[in-house]
Amino acid sequence: MRSTRLVEPAQALLQSVNQESSRPVASDLLTITETLRARFGTAMMALLFYGSCLREGNLQDGLVDLYVLLDDYTNVRMGLVSGLAGRCLPPTVFLLNSPASGGGFLRAKCALVTLKDFEKGTSIWFHSYLWSRFSQPSRLVYYQDEIIRSRIHYALSRAVIRMVSEAAPVAHSTFSSTELWEHALSLTYATELRPEKLSRSREIVSTNAEYFIQMISGAAASIPDLSPVEGRREVFVYSGDISGRQHYRWKWKVRRLQGRMLNILRLIKALFTFEGAVDYVLWKLERHLGEPVKVSPYLHRYPLIFCWPLLWRLLRSRRLR
Repeated sequence: MRSTRLVEPAQALLQSVNQESSRPVASDLLTITETLRARFGTAMMALLFYGSCLREGNLQDGLVDLYVLLDDYTNVRMGLVSGLAGRCLPPTVFLLNSPASGGGFLRAKCALVTLKDFEKGTSIWFHSYLWSRFSQPSRLVYYQDEIIRSRIHYALSRAVIRMVSEAAPVAHSTFSSTELWEHALSLTYATELRPEKLSRSREIVSTNAEYFIQMISGAAASIPDLSPVEGRREVFVYSGDISGRQHYRWKWKVRRLQGRMLNILRLIKALFTFEGAVDYVLWKLERHLGEPVKVSPYLHRYPLIFCWPLLWRLLRSRRLR
């Protein structure tokens, strides 16, 4: 299994992805969709909803995670710095406040990326940034036409295939769906500076157990060395050779180093391109750590200078893994 080879998803996997991504969403997301369409016009090709608010079913407790898929970065009104950063290190993120049906506002974190970059990121990018996120449950809230819809379903299916094909060789020879997905998520978390609890992978998989069984079952039809155990729907065998397994272990070590450097670069980028970036990062840290984060009073005025002591303190205390 070569990481840069585009694998044709099995029909069963495409059907499962189609069914999952087509599930209905809250009406408030349709309001957000219209706000984004008014902002980006025909440049907006699709909108995907994923993340903790989807898993927990509560849009008002936290930030709604959205991916805005564009036709081209040049069709979006961004400054010179934001435009260059968006092309070199996608996605570009911004916050959006939208009226909620029950009163008040919903807060959404919108990530901008072209459809072409999304397709590459869910299939052939070395780092797991996109294929790990979109191997998990998501909803296709909006799409321009059936061709775009089909392309996104293929991209989501390839994200599943990539996630499973990269994680299975570094797992045990025989494993359950739960064991594989918990291991896979833990691997991808280790490639990012994420303030996640050690139990986070277990919580995500247990909440969506049936989804993950369907995904790995569909992916197995596209991965030659992976096969289900007869009579045991949730158990699989990986039969790849030992040298191949060592190769994948090495890739995950490299991916971990690469991912942490990319996270730092994205942090610097956000300070220039993300309005309210400091407040968002602090909110995110406090939400995951479960306690207030003490920062320098100068952080908001000079974030590029005063973010480093905070980052070092969190790394040293192993609050970021």
